Amino acid sequence: MNVLVLNAGSSSIKYQLIEMPSKNVKCVGLVERIGMDDAIFNHEKGTEKHKEILPIKSHEDGLRKVASTLMDPIIGVVTSVDAIDAVGHRVVHGGSKFTQTVRITKTVKDNIRELFDLAPLHNPANLTGIEIAETIFKKATQAAVFDTAFHQTMPQEAYQYAIPKKYLEESKIRAYGFHGTSHKYVSEKAIEYLGEKSQKIITIHLGNGCSMAAIKEGKCIQTSLGMGPANGLVMGTRAGDIDQSVIFYMIQKLNMTAEEVNHVLQKESGLQGLTGYSDLREIQSQAQHGNTDCSNALELTAARIKKYIGSYIAVLNGVDAIVFTAGIGENSSVMRAMSCKNMDGLGIEIDPDKNTTRSKEIRIIQKEGAAVKIVIVPTNEEIEIAKQTFALLQ
Repeated sequence: MNVLVLNAGSSSIKYQLIEMPSKNVKCVGLVERIGMDDAIFNHEKGTEKHKEILPIKSHEDGLRKVASTLMDPIIGVVTSVDAIDAVGHRVVHGGSKFTQTVRITKTVKDNIRELFDLAPLHNPANLTGIEIAETIFKKATQAAVFDTAFHQTMPQEAYQYAIPKKYLEESKIRAYGFHGTSHKYVSEKAIEYLGEKSQKIITIHLGNGCSMAAIKEGKCIQTSLGMGPANGLVMGTRAGDIDQSVIFYMIQKLNMTAEEVNHVLQKESGLQGLTGYSDLREIQSQAQHGNTDCSNALELTAARIKKYIGSYIAVLNGVDAIVFTAGIGENSSVMRAMSCKNMDGLGIEIDPDKNTTRSKEIRIIQKEGAAVKIVIVPTNEEIEIAKQTFALLQ
């Protein structure tokens, strides 16, 4: 079965065509700068790479470019759009209505639309991708895979805020969590790799966006992101946890509008706000050359991760394994080392040599004899989306 995985962003479309159940990736691609005359289209088939710069005025233009490339006699992988059996769509916010992958119906689309206010940068683009895909891949089953679904097993004490309960009951104000597809994928991979006894796991997804999850017996019981993808850990441009008094101070004393404060906290904070750089690689390099702002940012970021590790060990009543994943989690030995430093009292001890050894494979990096396993698991949200879409059709 050919499953096309689509991730439609506000100005981009990521895609992979995956043969299931073998999980063979036939091609991958990315459309960037949608709406511009100099949009960028990248397509890879095995070792073959194809790149174009061309006008792509809309998501529909972008998806039609994807479809025509999939059928291209030279760099394509299918002969007809009808060879696509299913399309798995990444949808960022599913609210509390969606706890698993679903076939897309009018009701599902209406529900995604109702959640626009909770994910204004993501859900509208996700829905656009769905509606256009329905017109192009007419015979394919369309499926929605929600970033929030994995976290819907959280107990009420984990998702409810301590505000008047009418806001939960009437306005659905609560913690939902994000990056659920990644947390689900890497936790299952870790359990498979370490064995069934690893039932208490802390997953740490570190990229431009960051989040952590406490997972017990395969189910999420707490996660660091909340109603929106802005709190918790320090991120590329997002502040993470912040005292709400700061927001009121900025509005009342600094005469900023709510929109301006939101822009600062979402787009100008995090690593960007601390250092002027949002890329951790640049920050690490600058820190090595004596940039104290960058050194401070690394310390602050690691301290926040350690704070969550400690709290999640309390929530889980112990921990069997800590999993690092995503761009920073998989590639930054510096951040992994700093996040695990001086935690031997909790059984967390990283091996410096194992930590700095480069590999794209799943691997353990704790010291010999350490009580807690430390695992690097490369995430693959596209494979997880394809897997869940395929399972839906069985």
